[in-house]
Amino acid sequence: MQSVERQSLESKLEKVGNVLRLTGWIGLSVQIGLGAISLLMVVFAIAGRNFSQATALPSGVTPGVAVPVNQGVTPGIGVGIFWAVCGILALLAGIYLAFRQTRLARRLRHADTLKHPTKAEVMTVLRLGAIAGLVGMLLTILGGGATLGVLLSKSIAQPQGMAIYDPTRMIRSIDIMVAMANMSGITAHFVGTVASLSVFEWLHR
Repeated sequence: MQSVERQSLESKLEKVGNVLRLTGWIGLSVQIGLGAISLLMVVFAIAGRNFSQATALPSGVTPGVAVPVNQGVTPGIGVGIFWAVCGILALLAGIYLAFRQTRLARRLRHADTLKHPTKAEVMTVLRLGAIAGLVGMLLTILGGGATLGVLLSKSIAQPQGMAIYDPTRMIRSIDIMVAMANMSGITAHFVGTVASLSVFEWLHR
């Protein structure tokens, strides 16, 4: 009887370890991929924004003295960039917790039972992963909403069928990059949250 119970317990632990490892690696790879895309878009947006500020000023002119510094730069787009950066920072926490999940799965599948993590430890990592994903989604939703609001206001302000001479009223690819960066962040946080919550609920049952 003890041998049968031990084999049943080992089978359950192996199943739990396989599920933790699979969901952990899936969440880790997806979050890293989407996070890298989001980071690159934010970097391009910031670099393009700084380049627009530099090229908008004549040589020898100090910014803010003779020429306004926002010439050629979309007003309000910096808010979207800020929330996108915050979302990326939260995504780093989610990536770390997904990696921790894979390490716990490895310990759980170890032959030495003394190295097995406790259920409370596994649940804590999953709970923190879900919280990090929800917080990250909130931050990137704020950034996406702010960016889309800026794009909507610019599209409404554009005169239909007429040439636009004010660069601040033009919708540029840099502005769309900020919106896409926030959308990529939302997707990455959503995947991490679903992975953590699904395993958490499965283990809880």
